[in-house]
Amino acid sequence: MEERKKDHINQAFDARIGVEEADTRFNYEPLLAPHPSEPLPPTLFAGKTLRLPVWVSSMTGGTEQAGNINRNLARACKEFGMGMGLGSCRILLDDDRHFSDFDVRDIIGEEQPLYANLGIAQLEQLLKADRVTEIEALVKRLRADGLIIHVNPLQEAFQPEGDRLENAPLETLEAFLAQTRLKVIVKEVGQGMGPESLRALLNLPLEAIEFGALGGTNFTRLELARHSANDTQLMEDFAKVGHTAEEMTATVNRLIEEEVHPACRHLIISGGIQSALQGYRLTKLSHLPAIFGMGSGFLRHASGDYKALQAYVQQIEKVLLLANQYLRAK
Repeated sequence: MEERKKDHINQAFDARIGVEEADTRFNYEPLLAPHPSEPLPPTLFAGKTLRLPVWVSSMTGGTEQAGNINRNLARACKEFGMGMGLGSCRILLDDDRHFSDFDVRDIIGEEQPLYANLGIAQLEQLLKADRVTEIEALVKRLRADGLIIHVNPLQEAFQPEGDRLENAPLETLEAFLAQTRLKVIVKEVGQGMGPESLRALLNLPLEAIEFGALGGTNFTRLELARHSANDTQLMEDFAKVGHTAEEMTATVNRLIEEEVHPACRHLIISGGIQSALQGYRLTKLSHLPAIFGMGSGFLRHASGDYKALQAYVQQIEKVLLLANQYLRAK
C-alpha cells in the first residue's frame, strides 16, 4: 500500500485530464452497479450467439503469413466468442493451393459465425457465367455460415488490374439473392455508403450490412499509392470521399424512424473504429441490432504470436464489461 501511495504522489500531476480532453459521448454512472463479475449478456447475430459483440472484419488470405493470421484470428474468435469474416476468397474459385489459409472452421468451432467473402465484381462475372452453384460450393467447402459481398467500385477503378463493373452493384445483389438461399452480408471497404445506398440495402433480405466506413484502411488510397505520383495527383480527393461510422449509424436510424421497415436483420458497425468504447457506443445507439467490427487492431496483433492477440482481446473484453456497468451512451 505504501508503494502504491508513493506512485500516486509521484504521478499525480502527469495523470491530470484537461477539460478539453473530456469524453462527452457518455454519461458516467458510478453509483448504479458493482464491478462486473458476470460475462456480458449474450448477443444474437446471424442465428448464433456471441459472447462479445465484436466482428473480426475481413482481412487477408492467399499467402503463408495470411494463413497464420487467419488461424490466430479464428482461435481468438473461439476463445472469446466473436464472429469472423474471411478475406477475399476469390483465389479459391479456380485454385485450391491456398485453401488451408482460409480453412479455419475446425479452429473457430461450430458455435461462432464464420463468413466467406467475394467482391461485387467477381459476383457480377459469376452470375453472368451462370456459376452461382460454384459460389455455394465454395461456402460449403469452407463450412462457412454464409457469404460477405464487398462492394468496392472506387478501389476497382483505381486498381491497375482492377475489374470493371458492367451493372450497378444493387442490380447484381438483387439478382444473386433471387438465385441463392445463402445468408449474405454486404460491406464497403473503407469509405462507407450514403443514404440512398443504405436505404436500398436495408430493403434487401440480408443477414447484415457492414459499414466499412471512412476512417480506417482506405483501399482507394492504397491502390492510388501503387501508381506514380503523376498518375494520381488529380485523383487523390477520391480517397477522402465517404461516410464515417457515426454518420452511417445516424443515417440508418433516421431512415428507420422516417419510413424504412428493414428486411436486413443486423448491422456490423466497422470502419475507423479506433477503440472498443467507440464501437460499444454506436451499437447502443443503433436502432437495428448491431455489433461492431475492427480490422487494423486485430491485424496488428494477429501477425505474430497468439499471446499478443489474446492480450489485446482481453483488453477489449474488460472495456466492454466496464462500459456495460458504468456508461450510458448519449
